[in-house]
Amino acid sequence: MFDLINGLPIHPLVVHAVVVLLPLAALGTIAIAVRPAWRHRYGVLVVVAAALSCVLTPVATSSGEALEKHVGDPGQHAQLGDQLIWFEIPLLVLAVVLVWLDRRHRAAAAVTEPSHAAGGSSPAVSSTAVKVVAALAVVAALATSVQVFRVGDSGARAAWGDQVSSSSAGSSNGN
Repeated sequence: MFDLINGLPIHPLVVHAVVVLLPLAALGTIAIAVRPAWRHRYGVLVVVAAALSCVLTPVATSSGEALEKHVGDPGQHAQLGDQLIWFEIPLLVLAVVLVWLDRRHRAAAAVTEPSHAAGGSSPAVSSTAVKVVAALAVVAALATSVQVFRVGDSGARAAWGDQVSSSSAGSSNGN
């Protein structure tokens, strides 16, 4: 199903979408984790980018398996690509929880502000939860970024390693 479009492999097309969306989601997650003011404004965009990359990654792996039948085994690239989703899911979940907790914290702060002066409960517990989730989200974003690099590097080596190394060896011998 995820093999060819108009005679061309789907894999490079889908992979490029993931390679753009996932690092944006990781950077966005870090941004909303360290800048609480951005959570309300940009949080949904970060979650959408993370969700789209989670949807497209299985398409990329399936299309990669279809491409493998045409070009051969990509080695480590296939294994690393299969692992990527397990980095993306925590990133998505933590981004969703971070945005949700922030909105919940804002709503609680708005409601308890008048009652806090009268001895009502403080939203500090929510604030602590937001900080813990933000820290975990940064860790997940960094781990995801490293895995994206590893998958991309192994894919580039699988696709271009022989051509580049043989052409650069030939040009260095001719000098």
